[in-house]
Amino acid sequence: MAVNTRLSRSLAILQPVAHSSEFKPALRDIAAIYGLKHATCLVVRAGGGTDKFPLFCTTYPRNWTDIYLSRSYFEIDPVIDIIRWARLPVDWRRLHGTSPAIVRFFEEARQHDVGQNGLTVPVRGPNGERSLFSVSSDHPAREWARISETHGHDFQILSHYMHDRLMSVVDTSMAATVRRLSARERQCLEALASGRLPKQIAATLRISESAVRLYLRSARRKLGATTSYHAVARAILFELILV
Repeated sequence: MAVNTRLSRSLAILQPVAHSSEFKPALRDIAAIYGLKHATCLVVRAGGGTDKFPLFCTTYPRNWTDIYLSRSYFEIDPVIDIIRWARLPVDWRRLHGTSPAIVRFFEEARQHDVGQNGLTVPVRGPNGERSLFSVSSDHPAREWARISETHGHDFQILSHYMHDRLMSVVDTSMAATVRRLSARERQCLEALASGRLPKQIAATLRISESAVRLYLRSARRKLGATTSYHAVARAILFELILV
């Protein structure tokens, strides 16, 4: 099985994190591993709680976060709205120019060293939790497109892993009864973590693609996961698979 070195290193950085103060240095290290400018994780909703934004961690410059909070930019930031309508990663280029206020918002963010391009992964937990994982960079458009395409799979796994870590910090139960995975379920999750698609996993394991999807579906059910990437993240979290 091929080893995804960047993902493995990033997960190893996140694995011991147990307190909110430890997230920022972890995010900074992960951003460096992928050649990114910044990384951010925001809990939009913590299950049935009433706090709208109970927790966020970011490597953005302090002056930008101060401005963002003091001006209540949560209310106009189109990245926050991604949690309402998206289920897959969203490139910020899709959000540019949607209104004059948003154009000004992104320009101000760039002026405060947030980065000229970015990607956000929405996460929907099984108990009503919602979070966002964002990365940004100042790479030229072609290089940014390559990074997004090459590492988008990693960012999805990291987003779910970070989500569950954050949920434990805000003391929200993950409410998952983890059951033992079969050998095939573990193999399929490990292959998915390495970047393989179901069709490629089927060829490697010499089983049908429909069987692979069946194993991934049963793994999601056992792990209380909402997506296959979430299942990978939880399997890593509970040390059921290695990457």
